[in-house]
Parts: sequence; structure tokens; C-alpha cells
Amino acid sequence: MCTYLTEKIRVDGAAKGASGWFTVTDGMVYIDHPYHACQEHTVNIDITNPAEGPSARVAIELTEEAALALVEAIHKALAAAPPGLAAAARRSA
Repeated sequence: MCTYLTEKIRVDGAAKGASGWFTVTDGMVYIDHPYHACQEHTVNIDITNPAEGPSARVAIELTEEAALALVEAIHKALAAAPPGLAAAARRSA
């Protein structure tokens, strides 16, 4: 069953798509039928930059287990790094 609930967030980073690297500004997470994965439902993550058009999009379709493992891996990577190392405030001008 699809929930039709979409979590939307602002993101600050970059992604690599078919045309190369682009700045990303928006993220969406939702559970729905996948387009390509071989499961009935997946956790779908879209990272986009709407200002750059439809080609500025990276889509991920994960099983629930894989999505939870990804969240855990992100938490572990951040915990292992010095606090604030990847924060926006640390950017060089």
C-alpha cells in the first residue's frame, strides 16, 4: 500500500547524474512503487535541483532494510568525523 506521504527537505550539496555534476537543493523521501527495482514497494529518495530542469535529478529505490542500513552508515560516518567537519559553515571562500 502506498502512503502518499512525502518528506521534503532542503539539501545543500552536489550529485552526479547522466550529464555530470550538478548542485542539489531539494530532497524527497517517500514509499511507493518503484520504477526500476524488483520489489512491490521501495523507499524512494529523489535528490534534485528544480531550477536546472528534469535532468538535474538522482533517484534511488531501496528496500526498507537497505534504507535503514544507509541511515545507520551515515550516522556512523558522521560520528567518526570531527564535529562540524562537513558542515556548511566550514566552507572555504
